[in-house]
Amino acid sequence: MTNAKTTEAPRAETGRSGVAGAGQATFDLLLRMGGLFFAIVLVASALFIVKPNSFNVDVGISVLRAMSSVAVMSLGLTLVIVVGEIDLSFGAMYGLGANSLAVLWIVLGIPVYAAIPLAILVGALVGLANGALVTFMRIPSFIVTLGSYNLLYGVSLWITKTSTFNPVYPPPGMEIPDDQLNFFTALTASFGSHPISLEVVWMLGVALVIGFLLHRTLFGFRLMAIGGNPGAAQLARLPVVRYKIIAFVICGALSALAGILDFSFIQTAQPNIGLSYTFPVFAAVIIGGASLSGGKGTVIGALFGSLLLAELQQGLALLTPGPHVQQLFLGFVTIGAVALDLLLTNIRKRRAA
Repeated sequence: MTNAKTTEAPRAETGRSGVAGAGQATFDLLLRMGGLFFAIVLVASALFIVKPNSFNVDVGISVLRAMSSVAVMSLGLTLVIVVGEIDLSFGAMYGLGANSLAVLWIVLGIPVYAAIPLAILVGALVGLANGALVTFMRIPSFIVTLGSYNLLYGVSLWITKTSTFNPVYPPPGMEIPDDQLNFFTALTASFGSHPISLEVVWMLGVALVIGFLLHRTLFGFRLMAIGGNPGAAQLARLPVVRYKIIAFVICGALSALAGILDFSFIQTAQPNIGLSYTFPVFAAVIIGGASLSGGKGTVIGALFGSLLLAELQQGLALLTPGPHVQQLFLGFVTIGAVALDLLLTNIRKRRAA
């Protein structure tokens, strides 16, 4: 009888401790998201006070479209960071996705209906290569993806021969059928009384899919478990290698998709397109609550982080302080986001101890 009671007590205490830990984690998440939402409102209010004439629905729609590219890539990067790795190649993959489509469609004459899936497949294959090097060769993901960033940029320069492509004005001797051009431009066509690009709809669709995978499936639960405690994941015989590779594949495919959608919207693909997205996307994910130590990250956080970055960049563009200020700001935000993540991680560790 006594033994039963003594055995029962620690179990009950462990259960209460687990519930308390889950409750604290939920509270931390709500606090982070609440602070991020407050920052978004605060920045909007400040812009309204400083430049009220430029604060209107059209500017808001412009911010949403600007955030869509960052958000789509952020959602893919979130999966990689959640599983405890890092990917720095997504900006170059964004460019290679757009340029692969341009070469396949405009230069080689492959119909756009087939060229788009092939360009996205290129992104997935790059992600597969990144994941394989990280998991099988055990090369740190930072090194692998930093190297592939430069490799992908080099491939973009090579396949395009440093040329810029526009399907409306194809190179001499090339002809784009009207039905294919109409299909391509329709991917990001605008609709509504205050025209909003379908690119925003694509972003929301991707967010729903990734949100379901990450927060409502066994795949997402295992992804969090692997990133949160790799040692325990190995002991539990979770398919660590497979899940990490899948995360890299999705990140590569979504980066290529973002490049293709922007190509559809702006109608131009350049060899260096996408390189400037590296730090905004990385900052958006960290600001949104993903932890560099792995095991933490949400879709809503990635979206909020992307919105805040797009809002700040749009505000700086309206205030026209100069390109140097935008670069300084981006650097400060990136460092600040990582510092905040490290601070919160240390606080959680001290609380757990």
